[in-house]
Amino acid sequence: MPADEERYRPLYARLLGLRFVNPGGVLCFLFFEGAIALAVLLALAELVTWWAVVVLPVVVAAMVKLNDMVAAVVVRSAALVPEQERDRFRRQMEPVVGRARVSNAVTSVVVTADPVRPTRRTDPLD
Repeated sequence: MPADEERYRPLYARLLGLRFVNPGGVLCFLFFEGAIALAVLLALAELVTWWAVVVLPVVVAAMVKLNDMVAAVVVRSAALVPEQERDRFRRQMEPVVGRARVSNAVTSVVVTADPVRPTRRTDPLD
């Protein structure tokens, strides 16, 4: 990432050294201050000890960094896939909304809105 763009990234993303995950300012706020607020609320409700105020933001930061490392592995493995395989995968994954295959296997079917009376068969086995 160029130095100009790096300067405008949120401090949370710069401190964690995120390369592939690029959270915005609101998401970084929720990751850090939201985790602190949640830990304070849990501590005030006496569901956890006050250590959670320190531990929960650290755990959230570790999960965000882990997610960035997984994204790095996925990007590297996708780069190893040959172009021919990528094109084949893209063709298979194209949405086909609005298209349906019609076969001519059924012939002489008449669809009407009028009710049809059942006809009696002239079968000698009846």
